Amino acid sequence: MKDMVEIRWHGRGGQGAKTACMLLADAAFTAGKYVQGFPEYGPERMGAPITAYNRISEERCGIHSNIYEPDYVVVVDETLLEAVDVTKGLNPEGAIVINSEKKPEELKPLLGGYSGKVYTVDARRISEECLGKYYPNTPMLAAIVQVSRVLEPDRFVADMETSFKHKFATKPQVIAGNMKCLKEAMKEVCA
Repeated sequence: MKDMVEIRWHGRGGQGAKTACMLLADAAFTAGKYVQGFPEYGPERMGAPITAYNRISEERCGIHSNIYEPDYVVVVDETLLEAVDVTKGLNPEGAIVINSEKKPEELKPLLGGYSGKVYTVDARRISEECLGKYYPNTPMLAAIVQVSRVLEPDRFVADMETSFKHKFATKPQVIAGNMKCLKEAMKEVCA
């Protein structure tokens, strides 16, 4: 299926990689796409490496497996670069987006010779400035949408605001911070 985009997420339990994966699936569904969003767990404990997956397509997808040759990879915790082969199977025509304050060229030596595009975004700084705490999933979600263009960015932002209003109906004070996180990450993701 040519028009399908496959994204693999790498994070640690408690960082929100699964939540970001599911939010991307919801946003893609809202945009009229066919979607899959699902996690894969090892030992289910805080801090353990986790993987999550998205498939987004214009047509119904009959594939129901993990993603072994993703178009894009999102790394929510840069310490995983030394612990997990995050570029395994990654399409060199795609890209990897890493949560780091470092520049992409500083991280390339940790990517096992991956020849595709490398992007970074400082999700820690953005989330701490916008939300007062470290929640890397919201900035990483925005960064992968900006890099992959799997969704039209302006519509994505509008759809996420609607989603946040529903998700945080009992905590409306966090909506503005999350929206600011999305917008800042989309502006700051760099190659």
